[in-house]
Amino acid sequence: MAAYLIAEVEITDPKAYEEYRQIAPATIAQYGGRYVVRGGAVEAKEGGWAPSRMVVVEFASLDQARKWYHSPEYAPALAIRTRAGNSKVILVEGV
Repeated sequence: MAAYLIAEVEITDPKAYEEYRQIAPATIAQYGGRYVVRGGAVEAKEGGWAPSRMVVVEFASLDQARKWYHSPEYAPALAIRTRAGNSKVILVEGV
């Protein structure tokens, strides 16, 4: 069953975040993931939620998404991302 990483990202250091954007995609691809949403316009409709940036990545399974997130390949990018902004990240199974 497919699984998705869904992230709300507030970038506080654009230069560092650009470095993250240069290295994270290769790690995602290495674990079979693909971007579904990577930035783009956000239009809030309900609940007062108004994120400035959203990212959605699809993986083959929740286990594969976990393996990527905790992988040694992604660890350097994760360190950069946490330094470059504030994020809320979840993993969720799809249908």
